[in-house]
Amino acid sequence: MSQDYDDFDEQEDAPQSGKNKPKSPLAQRFRGYLPVVVDVETGGFNNATDALLEIAAVIPGMDDRGLLYAEHTQFFRVEPFEGANIEPAALEFTGIKLNHPLRMAVSEEHALGEIFKSIRKSMKSHGCKRAILVGHNSPFDLGFVQAAAARCALKRNPFHPFSSFDTATLAGLAYGQTVLAKACEAAGIEFDNREAHSARYDTEKTAELFFEIVNRWKSMGGWNDY
Repeated sequence: MSQDYDDFDEQEDAPQSGKNKPKSPLAQRFRGYLPVVVDVETGGFNNATDALLEIAAVIPGMDDRGLLYAEHTQFFRVEPFEGANIEPAALEFTGIKLNHPLRMAVSEEHALGEIFKSIRKSMKSHGCKRAILVGHNSPFDLGFVQAAAARCALKRNPFHPFSSFDTATLAGLAYGQTVLAKACEAAGIEFDNREAHSARYDTEKTAELFFEIVNRWKSMGGWNDY
């Protein structure tokens, strides 16, 4: 690990004046981080050149048993940024119709601004210091979120800049499956392939999978409350 990475985590862990109140159970569970499940649909694989077309986020809560659940969900169809590349194969894969009259897309700035605002509100409520992105093959989603935030010059990005939780890895450990549909099936979660490749649907199913793994680990005695 580079010195820059070490410095970043040390800064995040440093005590902050007036913020020494006890952490909530959710903040304790993930070392002060709020895990936010995100999925994006895009015009290609290159976050620097290809369009962000859809984004959804599930913000979790934690019940009095210490179990995660979906507290708040947001979804936006996104207008391609000026000069963005969109591969025809990507549109065919996702089924997104850019000119559909009911698409009602918003700008990247609006979509991310609304999601970031909700995340910061939840962070404050739970006493978390930063959000961490949860995704299925999470570096892909995090890369597009960070690139879009940079394009929009959004200063209050709540996400950790390089760390994430990957449900493909977690599902490989828990169920021996890394494809989202197969991992959900192994976890007993219904999955409709006809609905797949919508950011809203994939985010909700990824959240269900993440919560199932984390909650089952707790029920097996793998996590002890403070």
